[in-house]
Amino acid sequence: MTSTGATSVIGTALVIGATGTTGSRTAAHLAAAGHAVKAASRKASPVAGADPVRFDWYGPDTHAAALDGVDRVYVIPPVGDPDPAAVVLPFLRRARAAGVGRAVLLSASAIPEGGPAVGLVHQALPGIFDEWAVLRPSWFMQNFTGEHVHAAGIRTDGIIRTATGNGRVGFVDAEDIAAVAAHALTDVHAPNTDLVLTGPEALSYDDIATVITEATGRPVTHRPLSYEEMRDRLAALMPEEFAAMLADMDRAIAQGAEDRVTDSVQRVTGRPAGSFRGFVERELC
Repeated sequence: MTSTGATSVIGTALVIGATGTTGSRTAAHLAAAGHAVKAASRKASPVAGADPVRFDWYGPDTHAAALDGVDRVYVIPPVGDPDPAAVVLPFLRRARAAGVGRAVLLSASAIPEGGPAVGLVHQALPGIFDEWAVLRPSWFMQNFTGEHVHAAGIRTDGIIRTATGNGRVGFVDAEDIAAVAAHALTDVHAPNTDLVLTGPEALSYDDIATVITEATGRPVTHRPLSYEEMRDRLAALMPEEFAAMLADMDRAIAQGAEDRVTDSVQRVTGRPAGSFRGFVERELC
């Protein structure tokens, strides 16, 4: 699929998770292009250029107001829920009945259609909407900034801890994910497929540490852990089931599951995906 750059005339786009990493950026892209946006979050927090609305996945009483006047929706499933389909699918069916014609779902490169968690939502989406897309980004470059455990490790002791060994990942900038999301929501023709989103190169965590060190002048190293060590470390921060799933993803990276790059960002947006070094120079220097 190649983007034509043309956008359709839309009513209002609902962006769920509009204060989060990709949601905030997607809302900003849409607003900058002149589209009406409803920015959904649990506290209806203000978002520049958008109409804030309260939304809670586990509070169905918030769903009708969020969907009022909306004709397409960016769907970020509830974070940390091992069975998001239980709440997301009823909402999507309600959205379709309310007149929403297009849905763009945020999934992950590691989760195939019909796979665990959001993979079940991915599988069901084409049966609910005629116009749809599933974004399957690789690991976020933003994992090394903000509140992510890797960012905390860099700030605390200059160490990134993973169970990925020498495995490589096509890290992608959340800005590029949001640009793709905005196109998928507003281009005349919906993608009607899933899009694996990566940056321009696959990097190991040793490579990541080297780039951060070179760009910032602050020494950063990668410390490999065993699967069990990683699982237990994460379990101190989150539910055990979710910690085990994340540790499983690290193990899959070690086995080469994420060692790939795609041209999806270029094809959809018309510009190349940003590099990790460029990201570090923009965000950490």
